[in-house]
Amino acid sequence: MEFASIRIITSDVDRLVSFYELVTGTTAIRPAPVFANIVTGSATLAIGSTATVAMLGDRAPKPGANDSVIIEFMVDDVDAEFERLRGGLDDIVLEPSTMPWGNRSTMFRDPDGNLVNLFSRPV
Repeated sequence: MEFASIRIITSDVDRLVSFYELVTGTTAIRPAPVFANIVTGSATLAIGSTATVAMLGDRAPKPGANDSVIIEFMVDDVDAEFERLRGGLDDIVLEPSTMPWGNRSTMFRDPDGNLVNLFSRPV
């Protein structure tokens, strides 16, 4: 088995894709208007519209309803990335800080309210 991706379901694919393109510095692969992949060196973040899960009916994921998952990206310099992104962030949860276990981390929410963590490991 191979881990393929995490998919975020959204009501506004274009808005979320633009946000994650900014965060990752990666251009999304858009096989269809309702779907995109942000492919990094180690993982894929998929973004799909509600149309991609409509066949699940009442059991389909609901956009903007996540309150249990943190989307994490490991970076070389948390402080530099935070400064690069600061102007594009509407909801900063944690300014760059050193965690008790040594990681340097900053957290913010994407336009759908999902929590995003940029972190670096101690050297």
